[in-house]
Amino acid sequence: MAATRRQHFEGPRERLAHRGAGSLSDAELVAILCGTGTTREPVEVLAVRLLDRAGGLAGLERATVAELSQLAGVGPGKASRLVAAIELGRRALGTPIRRGEALGSSEAVDRALRPRLARAPVERFIALGLDARNRPIAEFVVSKGGRSSCPVEPADVFRELVRVSASAVIFVHNHPSGEPSPSLDDARLTERLRAAGVLLGVRVLDHVIIADRGYFSFRDAGLLGDEAPRTDEGARAMA
Repeated sequence: MAATRRQHFEGPRERLAHRGAGSLSDAELVAILCGTGTTREPVEVLAVRLLDRAGGLAGLERATVAELSQLAGVGPGKASRLVAAIELGRRALGTPIRRGEALGSSEAVDRALRPRLARAPVERFIALGLDARNRPIAEFVVSKGGRSSCPVEPADVFRELVRVSASAVIFVHNHPSGEPSPSLDDARLTERLRAAGVLLGVRVLDHVIIADRGYFSFRDAGLLGDEAPRTDEGARAMA
């Protein structure tokens, strides 16, 4: 009888400890991250309301700390824990870019960075510095922008690459819209970066755009040479 009563009153934390995370609902996992409710609302109810307002897990994954903090009963502390947990999940799903192994394809770049970038709520522009054998030696977050733009200055990018003696670089950024096709601004920026790399002796091997519905590689599309920029090739859609 005692065991039955204890099981009946088992909360999300107890079920997590006894049965594992897979036994919990989305709302129960959110409740554990929130920790506490409010004077008017237990944490389990708060978690259900939070998921409903966010648009489920897909919406929660895209939400920022500022957006979640605006929800009644959440605040900056709970919002920060939720966003941090989601980011950890993204990183855990990624294939790490390992030093000592050549980074030889756009597919490898996508596999490594997709969990971090595909559903990120704002644009991030990343530079992967490589040695003479195309092995990663450094990763820089060059810029973090809004939902549709991310300012990048070639001088700032190559200053860091020269500092670590990079022989080559692969640029990566995301499109929060979900569509990987490059804009005209993306094409122009890529050409500016390629030209700066020629002047400074740092080879620009690729510029990969990652989005929820696939990715685009300027190298695969043949857009890193002297030909005129196009925006309709090199895309890889997700199945």
